[in-house]
Amino acid sequence: MDMIDTSTSLGKGMISIYKKFDHLRISGYMQPQFQYASHKGIDSYSGGDFGSQSDNRFMLRRGRVRFDYAHFNKRNLPTVQFVFQFDGTERGVNIRDFWGRVFDGQWDIMALTMGMFARPFGYEVNLSSGDREAPERGRMSQILMRSERDMGGMLTFEPRALDHPLHWLKMDVGLFNGQGLSGPADFDSHKDLIARVAMKPTKLGIGGWKLSAGASILYGGMEQFTPEIYQMEDGKPAFRRDSAAANIGRIAPRHYYGGDAQLVIPNRKGLTQFRAEYIRGVQTATHLDTETPGVVPLRSAGFAPLYIRDFDGAYLSFLQHLGSEKHQLVLKYDWYDPNTKVKGRQIGSPLATSLSKADIRFDTFGFGYVYYFNENMKATFWFDRVWNEATALEEFADDIPDNVFTARLQYRF
Repeated sequence: MDMIDTSTSLGKGMISIYKKFDHLRISGYMQPQFQYASHKGIDSYSGGDFGSQSDNRFMLRRGRVRFDYAHFNKRNLPTVQFVFQFDGTERGVNIRDFWGRVFDGQWDIMALTMGMFARPFGYEVNLSSGDREAPERGRMSQILMRSERDMGGMLTFEPRALDHPLHWLKMDVGLFNGQGLSGPADFDSHKDLIARVAMKPTKLGIGGWKLSAGASILYGGMEQFTPEIYQMEDGKPAFRRDSAAANIGRIAPRHYYGGDAQLVIPNRKGLTQFRAEYIRGVQTATHLDTETPGVVPLRSAGFAPLYIRDFDGAYLSFLQHLGSEKHQLVLKYDWYDPNTKVKGRQIGSPLATSLSKADIRFDTFGFGYVYYFNENMKATFWFDRVWNEATALEEFADDIPDNVFTARLQYRF
């Protein structure tokens, strides 16, 4: 653009075309924070585990820079979109988003997206960390969909004309590698099918109330490279070992089913919001972890056995402006039960030695205050009270001390 002479009629015409049909936007945010934990060296989902001899820390939780390019047609509707976003902190620099999207130019209802982008599952996974009021997503979201993104392709149905009879509806259907950013590359030929049907915010006719809701499904899995598979026995609090040679090459299931809803109620100054989401299904992971594997699980003798568990979890959030849009109270409760077939003292009992810390349910109650200085800066003060169920495992005989207080500033441009 530096080579265009805007003093000539040709130059003025080119610059007007550029401004009208092409848009490049650079945005970003950074989140420096201080945290204090109730014990040294705790495992935490409030920004990662603490060092073995540390119970407090300064850290740069996120440092995001995002480039958006969009081309618009004469009707001011997008035809192409391109996004690149990276995250830079004291721990390194990593890609977060790198995708392109093309819109149909005839009916204005479809779009095709390919690249690295957030999985179209649920509400919390797709709510930006820069917009989210709580410092972190829930434990379940972090375990099942670490870093939220995956490589794949997605078809979207979303009418863009405001007078379209289905303008309120959005549907996404995509195929993804499965391991997300937790692994460097796809390690098997199986793909995850993810779909979501959502009702966009719709007025209820009650004082400006708005309701949105969605239903999601993830139907995928991972190839079994070992014959050693463990599943829960019917009616017993223990895993059953299956070592049939025919297991090699089969697909161990990863099936999630979820529903979510959001209600917004206008106040004289600000908003009251309620959010809820529930997910259940089947997860394949390892003996000591239920996180979706990013690489083929290994042990010293070769491939590690896989463990298949039924799980469920949910979160409930309440958000309230306090007499002004600058002040906001946030309450959030969530739970994640990685193995719904066992409870409490059954874990680690003499009759269930195959169970581990990966089968323990955790509940978290978080509450905090958010102060919005302006549209470019906010402060968050948050406390997470975390409970684990008491088990027969020595290290989890009672609730372990793993609560975390977070004080964060967010700068945004």
